[in-house]
Amino acid sequence: MPPTSQHDHGQQNAAHPPNDASHAAPAPPSLTFRFGAWGAAIPLIFFVVWAITTSVLGLSSEIGLVMGALFGLTLGLFFCTSRWEDYANGLFDGLTQPIGVVAIVAWFYAGMFAQVLQVGGLVEGLVWLGGISDMTGGWFVGLTFLLAAVFSTAVGTGYGTTVAFCTLMYPAGIAVGGDPTLLFAAILSGAIFGDNLAPVSDTTIVSATTQGADVPGVVKSRFKYSIAAALPALALFVIFGGSEQGGITDPAAVQSMQEAADPAGLIMLAPFALVLILALRGQHLLTSLTWGILLAIPVMLIAGTGSLSQIIAFDAEADGVMTGALVRGVEGYVNMGILILLIVGAAHLMTLGGTMEHVTRLLMRWIKQSMRRAEVAIWGIVALLNSAITINTAAEIAAAPFVRALGTRYRIHRYRRANMLDAVTSALGYIFPWGAPVLLGWSTIQSMQGTYDWLPSVSPTAVFPFVFQGWFLVAIMLLAAVTSWGLTFEDEDGNELKERPAS
Repeated sequence: MPPTSQHDHGQQNAAHPPNDASHAAPAPPSLTFRFGAWGAAIPLIFFVVWAITTSVLGLSSEIGLVMGALFGLTLGLFFCTSRWEDYANGLFDGLTQPIGVVAIVAWFYAGMFAQVLQVGGLVEGLVWLGGISDMTGGWFVGLTFLLAAVFSTAVGTGYGTTVAFCTLMYPAGIAVGGDPTLLFAAILSGAIFGDNLAPVSDTTIVSATTQGADVPGVVKSRFKYSIAAALPALALFVIFGGSEQGGITDPAAVQSMQEAADPAGLIMLAPFALVLILALRGQHLLTSLTWGILLAIPVMLIAGTGSLSQIIAFDAEADGVMTGALVRGVEGYVNMGILILLIVGAAHLMTLGGTMEHVTRLLMRWIKQSMRRAEVAIWGIVALLNSAITINTAAEIAAAPFVRALGTRYRIHRYRRANMLDAVTSALGYIFPWGAPVLLGWSTIQSMQGTYDWLPSVSPTAVFPFVFQGWFLVAIMLLAAVTSWGLTFEDEDGNELKERPAS
């Protein structure tokens, strides 16, 4: 559990509301702004508007989001009526909170591990399994969902899963009679499964660290939700995944898949299993990932599926720049690491300016003592931001402070808050036609039409109703909020309780 910050003290002191909580006098803010408490929210509001605007214009990127956060923080300075020095010090206090730092370091290690597994040929090994299955139609679509789920759970990247499986499994699936729309939806659904459940996933790490929870405990507690969505999704892909036109007579796609397949890559499941076992046994995620990387490298070298130069090397032609899987794993999260620090800083400014207290009290007027309404409010906040911001991790980071503030006020356990935050984020990020992974998969399929002139394309607007894993996961979390299925509470020390503590 991270050290307690000024933010945490404020939350713990108001961890459970009395009957007249909405009328209790709030603590005076440490910073004052024009427009009162809402002025302190200017940096985050600007960021959200920026993110939505760039998404609608098709200009969204990680560095673009970082610039939006920087612009918002600069704008907030001009709304602050306290000394600018106090604003700056408050911002830097927020930047140094453990929430962001823990997430960044965990991302770096998870990124290195994921890249090593990919260099070691894990996706080629899973493709080999698909090739020898002799499945056709809906059965192949169902198998694609399962293999994509395994791969995304191992490497923790839904985006990487989408690109790899659209490149290899999509043409092969069309060739053996899979329905194009359902096949694309199965790939996105498999990516959702791992993005939601993998202990090395960026969204898993963010959801856990921002709620003050440990990753292994979060993963174990959310398994039931992931499986509850996956089982009916698998059944629907098998039942409806076959194409009425049957398979393509041109065997080029199947041959291409067979050429890319390599059963030796399946050995990379061993380091993945080690990381999973260590994490679920209570080892720190950093420890688990370190052992996973240390095992993956010799296993890959012994199996001959990769070389040491692919892991780390110096490129003499590039002025001695270090390259390889480990470097790519870190580079892939640098921009998001900067973004989470900036958003955590903006959230801390809202705490100092009284925004979090004000928003929480406004919501409490509607929630009152109803746990159902409290969780529906959390679900709605996360869903709203993820519907607007196309990069799901960024949306999750933006929603996390509100989930933490409201959840701690009602003593909702941190695992539950993290699950609500991550499940809805992972699901909606791969559903909407304007979502980054949907557009990424669509563009990948489009790029292959020059190689396979018979390959059909599926528009983002056509696929979104059939991303079954995502829709089921969103519905299950709403059902859990309404029925209190899986709801647990915590005491002031963070210990899990079955019943809500007495006010």
